[in-house]
Amino acid sequence: MAKSEKKTITVKQTGSPIRRKNDQRATLVGLGLNRMGRESTLEDTPSIRGMIAKVAHLTEVVEK
Repeated sequence: MAKSEKKTITVKQTGSPIRRKNDQRATLVGLGLNRMGRESTLEDTPSIRGMIAKVAHLTEVVEK
């Protein structure tokens, strides 16, 4: 059998980190986001999903 490709997820930042808690800002940086409109493609793992859930009000998952 051939190795299966790892699933990826694309996340787009839709909200500003201004007036947000430091842990939410750090989560955005961990996701590779730091400006509104920026997109980041990441491996789809439970830890990444948890990070996205933590800042769900600042991000959206982009379907491609």
